[in-house]
Amino acid sequence: ILCVFLTAFFAYKLEHESKHCNGRGLQRQGSSSFDRVYTANQNCGYTYPTFLAVLWCAGLLCSQAPAAFAGLMYLFVRQKYFVGYLGERTQSIPGYLFGKRIILFLFLMSVAGILNYYLIYFFGSDFEIHIRTITSAISPLLLIP
Repeated sequence: ILCVFLTAFFAYKLEHESKHCNGRGLQRQGSSSFDRVYTANQNCGYTYPTFLAVLWCAGLLCSQAPAAFAGLMYLFVRQKYFVGYLGERTQSIPGYLFGKRIILFLFLMSVAGILNYYLIYFFGSDFEIHIRTITSAISPLLLIP
């Protein structure tokens, strides 16, 4: 639900900037500020499916609590990226880098869950408790800049 509200906020900012610059509906041509809002909105939209895929995989295959924490952090970081992009483009770099780190963390959680599944299937070894402990310990490290 938070993803939907964040996407709606981005769309609202885009519509508001379009009407403010052009006086009409959404149009691609506009001022520099409209182009920044449009580009930031497109960038956020492009990364959304990847985020959802790794979030669901990490939550289902590995551990739900660290995946949920990383998902909330990603939404916060995406908001920081969007707002930073509206200013100077260099202000969006920290949000972009944090977002990459969180996506990588969720991807590694997904891979660990898949590997654990195959270890159980082929060898009968279950490392789920160890994986959950490690991911729970590493997830607060996402807060470090």
